[in-house]
Amino acid sequence: MHIISYNLNGFRSALSKGLAEWVTHTRPDVLCVQEIKAGREPLDVSALTDLGYHAYLHPAQKPGYSGVATFSLEKPLAVVEGCGHSCYDDEGRVLRLDFAQCSVLNTYMPSGTSGPERQAFKVEWLHFFRRYVRELQAAGVGPLVIVGDYNCCQTEIDLRNAKTNQNSPGFTPEERQWFRDFLADGFTDSFRHHHGPVPDRYSWWTYRAGARTRNVGWRIDHLLVDNALVPHIHHADLLHDVVHSDHCPAQVVLDFNA
Repeated sequence: MHIISYNLNGFRSALSKGLAEWVTHTRPDVLCVQEIKAGREPLDVSALTDLGYHAYLHPAQKPGYSGVATFSLEKPLAVVEGCGHSCYDDEGRVLRLDFAQCSVLNTYMPSGTSGPERQAFKVEWLHFFRRYVRELQAAGVGPLVIVGDYNCCQTEIDLRNAKTNQNSPGFTPEERQWFRDFLADGFTDSFRHHHGPVPDRYSWWTYRAGARTRNVGWRIDHLLVDNALVPHIHHADLLHDVVHSDHCPAQVVLDFNA
């Protein structure tokens, strides 16, 4: 199962930059996208459904903001839109597809960069999300593959300027502790499992000051897998050369015959 997570920073924008052609060539089994930025009219996803994908969308109530969508070649056994809490569901934060081998949970976490109020909202979300995932685990959902834009780095190796960002949203001490606790609940970072502590591998770069060209970035897009799935991790990577957004795609390949 080839799973790709990709913050598009606008579905329509990414389509105009060749997203459908790239999907045609790459053809992942499951494509999870974030920040689809649906408008008041229904989002036209025919460019991907015409390729044989089943499309599932969880847009935000606010037009042009947030939202997630998952495209799957295989029809899932079940689809769960949202997490049951309107303050998060209105922002289009969570979408789950259940398959025979695993459940793929697509999430777009708040960034917290627009000010203290949103950072506080983000921290509340993080603690809620951990409880929510633990409830799913207790209910026997999964094994889970939790993918998306976490808007959090785990360690100093995950961003270029760690020393000057110790208290910046996405790398605050509380967020780093949350990530350690979340992994301790039974998850593995597929990228680090496959590559180890390699430096200078990022998934997001600001549009400012030529950051992507200079590779001044953050690794905030993650594919975390239930520890039970670790023996099935065949490959994991960040696709730096794919440019439809200020993010790049992150991927994991699970071999269930292994």
